[in-house]
Amino acid sequence: MPDQIKKQPEAVLILADGNVFHGKAFGKIGTTSGEICFNTGMTGYQEVFTDPSYYGQVLIMNNVHTGNYGVKAEDVESDSVKIKGLIGRNLEEKYSRMMATASLQDYLMEQGVVSIEDIDTRALVTHVRTSGAMNCIISSETNDIAYLKSELAKVPSMGGLELASHVSTREVYHLGDPSAAVRISVLDYGVKKHIIQCLADRGAYVRVHPAKTDVKTLQEFDPHGFFISNGPGDPAAMDYAVQTVKGLLETRKPLFGICLGHQLLALANDIPTFKMHHGHRGLNHPVKNIITGICEITTQNHGFGVDPVAVRKSANTEITHINLNDDSIEGIRLKDRPAFSVQYHPESTPGPHDSRYLFDDFMAMMRN
Repeated sequence: MPDQIKKQPEAVLILADGNVFHGKAFGKIGTTSGEICFNTGMTGYQEVFTDPSYYGQVLIMNNVHTGNYGVKAEDVESDSVKIKGLIGRNLEEKYSRMMATASLQDYLMEQGVVSIEDIDTRALVTHVRTSGAMNCIISSETNDIAYLKSELAKVPSMGGLELASHVSTREVYHLGDPSAAVRISVLDYGVKKHIIQCLADRGAYVRVHPAKTDVKTLQEFDPHGFFISNGPGDPAAMDYAVQTVKGLLETRKPLFGICLGHQLLALANDIPTFKMHHGHRGLNHPVKNIITGICEITTQNHGFGVDPVAVRKSANTEITHINLNDDSIEGIRLKDRPAFSVQYHPESTPGPHDSRYLFDDFMAMMRN
């Protein structure tokens, strides 16, 4: 006899603008909320779910099928799933990859992630792209719309939230060869594992520090350079981090920032940041290196950006990369210090490797 079809519980998704969507429960049964955002990538869902930069957000996967190749331990960017909730068209329980060790359903259950499927995600993404990022709530344990709307009203806006310290390491740790000729102090605001690996793969010994580590402690490693990591939340709410980056610039040692690190480098040079309409998240964003004239296909995940007017007026800052979709600022470097940053993710796991030369540039800067 054919297997009996398992009946999924109903689930509901409510947006802050009042729109209500009905679907099927997936993952943990419960209620969750956060800022809604979308990722346009067709692969790499496990890497995306575990990226600390997504902390506090409910994620729409725009691709129709998510989970069809299962999950495995190697495909993570941190020690746990960081998204607050997941929205999909078809969230697949069955998977085809022989190397996988669990289904997406089992993984989300084990990680405690409330999810909803059977949603027209392309229509939902179109709505968010038009209306802008907003808070939302998912529930598979109640369909009381009035109650859920009252709970949604309590969710704080992403603007003004300091979240990096929530996902940062609590203890110092190391990666790479202790006898390496190059040592790097990393400020962890939500760093992805493959970023640190890219540094170690190039012959660096890396020490990773908690978010609120001071300049003196970072210097005790006697590093040849500093790395400022990606992470979640509003960079303008991180005064402690801005002051730290200013202190690191005074050492005149090489400094490299990615994503949130890019925004913090801008703020440390009195260039403000702003909340984007709906952010950039995906694996195929075109960026032009205006120094070399070469274009790159990049992986991105950010909801804040660097003020394009202010950065162009800055006497000490040079734009190095721009986004070819909207002309937003994707890279800067300082004219009087060995410091540079990019808004996108050159480690590109998953995604293209067009931008990994930036790690080589950083290593060369420290060796020279």
